[in-house]
Parts: sequence; C-alpha cells; structure tokens
Amino acid sequence: MRIRGSDFSTLTWVGFCLASLCTHSTAQQPPAPQPTTPNIQINVNRVLVPVVVRDKQGHAIGDLKQGDFQVLDEGKPRSISGFTVERRGPTESAAANTTEGDQSSPAPANAAPQSSMLPDRITVILFDDMHLSPEDLAYAKQAAIKALDGALTGSDVAAVVSISGKTNSGLTRDHTNLQNAIAAVQLHGTSQFQKSDCPYISYYQADLILNEHDNHAVQDALAQVLNCDPGINPQTDLPMAQRLAEQAARRALSAGEQDTQATYAVIAEMVRRMARLPGQRSLILVSPGFLPVGQEARTQESQLIDLAAQSNVTISALDARGLYTTSLTASEDVHAAPVATRGEFVAREKRAAENAMGELADGTGGTFFHNSNDLDAGFKALTEAPEIVYVLELSLDGVKADGTYHFIKIKVDREDVDLQARRGYFMSKPAKQKK
Repeated sequence: MRIRGSDFSTLTWVGFCLASLCTHSTAQQPPAPQPTTPNIQINVNRVLVPVVVRDKQGHAIGDLKQGDFQVLDEGKPRSISGFTVERRGPTESAAANTTEGDQSSPAPANAAPQSSMLPDRITVILFDDMHLSPEDLAYAKQAAIKALDGALTGSDVAAVVSISGKTNSGLTRDHTNLQNAIAAVQLHGTSQFQKSDCPYISYYQADLILNEHDNHAVQDALAQVLNCDPGINPQTDLPMAQRLAEQAARRALSAGEQDTQATYAVIAEMVRRMARLPGQRSLILVSPGFLPVGQEARTQESQLIDLAAQSNVTISALDARGLYTTSLTASEDVHAAPVATRGEFVAREKRAAENAMGELADGTGGTFFHNSNDLDAGFKALTEAPEIVYVLELSLDGVKADGTYHFIKIKVDREDVDLQARRGYFMSKPAKQKK
C-alpha cells in the first residue's frame, strides 16, 4: 500500500507528536498526554529471537532459510515454530513517495521535517542521564554531536531524548536543534545511589547479601558499618551492626529494583512510540549499564526484546564508560572498608551492567559498542543498522514457568560467518491470584 504524504502527516507524524517526541506542529494538535508506565503486552506462549548473520567482511547475509538454523535451549534442541526475514532498509512506500510531487532534489540535512516526505531512517539517541557519571556524559555528548552527520542524510530524521524525560528534541532534520539538545543533557541521578552514604551498599551488593547470601558481600557491608561508626564495639555490638548492614541492603535493593524497572519501562515506551513510524528505526542507548536483578527486571528485559522484535526496532548500545578497569578504584572504596575481597564483586557488578546492554543489542539485531575509548567510532558504527534480520519464533508450550532464565544458543549451517543473536529469555512464574 502506498502512503501519501498527507496521510503520513495526519496519521503517523501527529501520532508521534502526541507521544511528545515531535517538534512538527499541527493546527489541531491536542495536548500531549501525561506519561504513564507502559504495560507491555507480549504473547507469553512464544519468544522471538532476532538473528543477524554477517560474512567475514561484515556484510549481512540474506539468503538463509529456516532449515539453516538450529536452536539450543539450555543445551537441548528446540524446534523453530515461526520464521521471518526482515529487511530493515528504506521502506517501499518511502521510495514510492519520492515520485509524488516535485522531489527532484533531496532536502538538505538541516532542513525541518517535511510532512510530504517519508523518512528512510529514524534514529533516536537515548541518553541515560540517571546513571552516567559527569565525565562519561561529557565525553559521550561530544562524540554524539560529531556523529550527527552520519546519522542524518537525505530524508532521515532523528531525536535526542533522555531516560529522565528532561531532554526531548523532537523528531527533526535540523542539526542545530539536535546539537543543542545533546549539549543540554544534564544528570538527574537519584539520591539513593549517592556514594557518600555510609555504609554505601550498591544494588548489586544488596542482591548478593539478601538473595545470594554471599559471605564476601555480607562481610564487606558489616565492615563498612563498623568503619562508619567507630562508636560501635565489634565485640559487644555485633548484632546491632548486622541489623544496620541488613537494613542498608534492603533499602538499596528496593531502590535498585524501582530504578531498573523504571529504566526498562522508559526504553519500552520509546520502542512502542517508534513502532508507529515508517522506515528503518534505530534506538541508540548511551549508558554505563544497569542491572536486571530479580524476576521482575528479568521479565521486563525479555518482554522488551520481544517488543522490539515485534516492532521491527533495532536497539544498539554504547557503553559510555569506555575502556574501564575492573579493579577497585579509590572513588569506589569510599569508606575504606578493610575487606580484601570487595574488588571481586565490584568487578562482577561492572561486567553485569555491561552484559545487560549487550543482551538488548544482541536480542534486537543491534550493535553493542564497549570496552573502547573511541566513542566517535562507536557512534559511527551504531548509526549503521543491519539491513537483514532473521526472526526465529520459539513456542513456549511445554516450557515450565519456574522463574528461571533460559540460555539459548543459535547455530547456522554456514561456514565462516559471524552470528549475533539473543542470548536467552526469562520464564516468569505465574502471578499469584489474590484471595
């Protein structure tokens, strides 16, 4: 079906304006609704696995069939119940629309969005202004501004938004507006993650203490309590110190769960809004990573990947920390707790935060740029979304809903190729019915 420019202006573009991501004004535009936590509706009886297959030169391979793929679920073969080949390049309607009216010359890169031209590509840069450090944010902003030329060509449009919702450029082709939006991004971190708190228990450490019963994490928290209050006698007041450590861990776990769930909800809402638009749709997440700890967060992660796959939206991620060290730094050893093993779980925490972004990218056909200080090259790589994505559908009939994470591995019957695919999915336990 061909879409006329006027149809696009009336339906899709206004729809995106109502989602508060568009600067293109309309005569009868109603006020934007207040944002709400999205309710992700996904078919729980299946899981979607986007797969990108490239040759050794990095070119996407597009001639594979369902029979060329094999899926292992926890090491056991799983049948593929559905198979789709998605070509995530410019839409046919976009190409056809260029013949309507006078389109003899392309619009300049810094022109405002024209309602008569469907964009070939839509790129949304999402800054994680809730978790980035000031240094990492400054470096990432500089690299993002440099990347605009590659992200915007021809009819392409882009938007700059943030996790907190404080930054929103709207969809535009105007480089100046996008640059100003990037420059205006500021940190809006929540107070419960201040390292000046004493004791300072991170979300990851709190999970180790309360859910994993990790002795190293427990001893570190206890040592911090004693170090924070020299008036506590470790011989006579040990039970009180243990209660204080547990209370700090419970506060950190609760705050971390809320923070992570809110982060996934924002990303899901962005994907939902982008799904309404034509063309090649890419979301670039700029973040130091976050932690999907617990059943609720793992469920949200799986649902987000399914939502992006269904919506034909690619999520790429850039680890704004660059080349970081897993060793304990002076800023992380804030209270000089004398526990030698503290560096071990701090290193695991950093890797876990990185893996969460990698899972989103691998699971949606995107690219994950990490472990490098060359953020300029990172943004350039992330603006080039894959042209061909194979989407495998796995039926979950017969899979026990036991609240566990299932690791999956995809194999392809083709030699000398690089394969990128979803790493797994989470099977939530059924919700308890209220009496």
